[in-house]
Amino acid sequence: MAYLFTSESVSEGHPDKVADQISDALLDNFLAFDPDSKVACETLVTTGQVVLAGEVKSDTYLDVQHIAREVINNIGYTKGAYQFSGDSCGVISLIHEQSQDINQGVDRANKEEQGAGDQGMMFGYATKETENYMPLALDISHKILIELAALRREEKDITYLRPDAKSQVTIEYSDDNIPQRIDAIVVSTQHDQFDEDEVMLSKIKEDIINILIPRVKAQMPEYVQQLFNDDITYHINPTGKFVIGGPHGDSGLTGRKIIVDTYGGKGAHGGGAFSGKDPSKVDRSAAYAARHIAKNLVAAGVADEILVQVSYAIGVVEPTSIYVDTYGSKNVALTDGEIAKKAAEIFDMRPAAIEKRLKLRNPIYLETAAYGHMGKEPKTVTKVFESPYSGKITKEVELFTWEKLDFVDNVKKAFNL
Repeated sequence: MAYLFTSESVSEGHPDKVADQISDALLDNFLAFDPDSKVACETLVTTGQVVLAGEVKSDTYLDVQHIAREVINNIGYTKGAYQFSGDSCGVISLIHEQSQDINQGVDRANKEEQGAGDQGMMFGYATKETENYMPLALDISHKILIELAALRREEKDITYLRPDAKSQVTIEYSDDNIPQRIDAIVVSTQHDQFDEDEVMLSKIKEDIINILIPRVKAQMPEYVQQLFNDDITYHINPTGKFVIGGPHGDSGLTGRKIIVDTYGGKGAHGGGAFSGKDPSKVDRSAAYAARHIAKNLVAAGVADEILVQVSYAIGVVEPTSIYVDTYGSKNVALTDGEIAKKAAEIFDMRPAAIEKRLKLRNPIYLETAAYGHMGKEPKTVTKVFESPYSGKITKEVELFTWEKLDFVDNVKKAFNL
């Protein structure tokens, strides 16, 4: 029997994502000036206020208030009417030094013997249903909001948009797990008060369906474009007007959008958030490494869909387990346990090895903090960081290294593909 599956996304202006981006901007600045920094930074945003908290061990000192304000302004919270703007909000820093009890289990004289920064399990997932090996409903949800933000910044075709927004896509699948059509699309976008409520809501719905959706559709490959149809049920700002939004409408916290950040409800999640954490925290680095494994295994043809789980004990070098589930889609004459064993031989999952392989000690994290940590195009960029205490530094870094298909040949050789 056919079934429906739904995933959601949230915009860069969503309160939780504002918090994530501030936390990751702080992390990037610490790593830019001191690559060995240990950072666990949490952010709270609410009406007119930002609170920074957490633990840091670093040789550099930052103007954290300035960094937070810069992030908020870049997102688009620049007007007093939003009751939250980068130039006027209060920024309180409660950041203190990392516990030595934790640090002693992580830092080692030999960096290769670095212990895991925490216990726990992390998951990576990949599927052949999209070109970037991501679940389709989540991929479309992200693209809707990326394009909505582009329209907001253009201030041409739609001029009333504000930064806060959410999207949701429901897809109908056949019994053999093939996407058949898009069943429903939900978009809730913050907006100016530009007319009477009924006229305003009608205009917003018309613009989303006739301007935004065609732009999103045009970016998709042909097989995805065919899933868009005249029978899609649209819910556009279904609760009514959405003028009050962002941190004024709802407080935001780092790490509250972990399903949006990963696979939209497909696969599994170990529970650990990413943003604000340096790569010694395996919550983040091992989740990236597990995605790297899953994507390369699927791309190599081992299976059409793969879930990878890895687990650690705090302060211990080797993972406590590596698990693989191919959902019955494997293309090799091996059990899932045998596939997991081979994967462990191909990919070194010690924390220091992950950091080195994926180049995670670089300031690469702000770009991950909105529209998903997985599924984006790996690329090299030049980033500039300035500090009143340490001067100006320019760094060329690789973004989204865990999305590279650089182990496909190794996997094919190991599995005789």
